[in-house]
Amino acid sequence: MTAPIALSCGDPAGIGPEIAAKAWHQLRDTCPFFYIGDAAHLPGDTPTRRITTPWEAGTVSATALPVLQLDFPLPNVPGQPEPANAPSVIDAIELGVTLVRSGAASALCTAPINKRALIDGAGFAYPGHTEFLAALAGRERVVMMLASDQLRVVPATIHIPLSRVPQELTPDLLRDTIAITADGLRHQFGIAHPRIAVAGLNPHAGEGGKMGTEELDWIAPLLAELALEDCSVTGPHPADTMFHTAARARYDAAIAMYHDQALIPIKTLDFDRGVNVTLGLPFIRTSPDHGTALDIAGTGTANPSSLIEALKLAQKMASRS
Repeated sequence: MTAPIALSCGDPAGIGPEIAAKAWHQLRDTCPFFYIGDAAHLPGDTPTRRITTPWEAGTVSATALPVLQLDFPLPNVPGQPEPANAPSVIDAIELGVTLVRSGAASALCTAPINKRALIDGAGFAYPGHTEFLAALAGRERVVMMLASDQLRVVPATIHIPLSRVPQELTPDLLRDTIAITADGLRHQFGIAHPRIAVAGLNPHAGEGGKMGTEELDWIAPLLAELALEDCSVTGPHPADTMFHTAARARYDAAIAMYHDQALIPIKTLDFDRGVNVTLGLPFIRTSPDHGTALDIAGTGTANPSSLIEALKLAQKMASRS
């Protein structure tokens, strides 16, 4: 029997509880998962059942959303993050990591967090989920991939100001990003011979040094000397010609140099169904590719598609491991 997926609650003031309930309604017979959080935060019309071990989720899921209960100090008020609940939000993530590393859960899926509430309420010291999970796993470097049926893309630098990208983007960082991406494509996506396309940093990939020299100085030489077993790496390519239909057919994943260069294409192509995947961890982690959406929390209008795809992808990845 395959272990179920752990879903950490994220910030209960956002749309996490609503999309968790909606995802259960759609996936309860095909993709068992359990919610780590406070059952009182879920929509009132959601059938729930508290479980004591993840293994109960497989039988409970057909009739109710399984909940591994964490008692939060305060109720959730949709749209109003409560710093007092921040330590419990962090506890849910940490518990999910513990369960998946022990084998009690097959993968970890994380609902969106509100970083300001975590900083104010718990002194959260990380730019986001990805960096926190890397610290919990003791990994110096992990990779954030955004994945959908139309595109897989990885930003080499993530949550930093654009002005810092040229300094933070180093040969070691790019080399590690490519290697971790290739390994993830092989082992978690089942692609035996990955094809990776790497974007340039500057417009037109520098256009021969006229719009920047990083491509000539070190990016192109690094790609030329990079030797990865059973993997094809090409580039640097002009980013503005990498994401049309014909170009996407030539690679399995694209590596971009900074956050928006990566996220704008995938959110344009498949906004509702993109999935955030963390590669390089010793466990499977996925997440919906959106935030807490505080402006619509509690209205009943949140689209669960990205969370549903995140849970389904986690299940597929777990089946390959």
